[in-house]
Amino acid sequence: MAAETIYLAGGCFWCTEAVFDRVRGVTDVESGYANGQTPKPSYEQICTGRTGHAEVVKLEFDPAVISLRDLLLIFFGTHDPTTLNRQGNDAGTQYRSGIYTTTDEQAEIAKALIAQMTAEGAYDAPIVTEVQPLSSYWPAEDYHQDYFANNPNQGYCAFVVGPKVSKFQHAFGRWQKNAPNT
Repeated sequence: MAAETIYLAGGCFWCTEAVFDRVRGVTDVESGYANGQTPKPSYEQICTGRTGHAEVVKLEFDPAVISLRDLLLIFFGTHDPTTLNRQGNDAGTQYRSGIYTTTDEQAEIAKALIAQMTAEGAYDAPIVTEVQPLSSYWPAEDYHQDYFANNPNQGYCAFVVGPKVSKFQHAFGRWQKNAPNT
């Protein structure tokens, strides 16, 4: 089976990248900006909230190793999909929760999972994650790539990214790259 690509926005891309770098079956993770109007935006432009972009990670994964549904369960389990345009102290449209798809099948899987979680009452508030086809993508600047790996002791990394990685390891440990297959 060929590799697939999907784009996920779960707030600050440093957090999302750090989680998915550790997921078995994910072959590449790149931080970037998706579904905005400004071509080749800079981080400074994104931070204004006026470009329309979301901070995302571009995920390449092997569906023979991990299904899209399992990737999305990790995604929903490691950020808050019920807060509009915010994750923790990070506020603005660039921090929205979103799934940007490259195929109709990806959109169907994402929407079905959201409908199932809603019906099961998985969260105390409505899920606000948007599911849209990818319309544009620009890689973030080099210094954003592998940010947590390169800066684990930086304040934001220590107090925000690290706990998200720990949450992934605790809740989804069987999907860690170094975990035995189950």
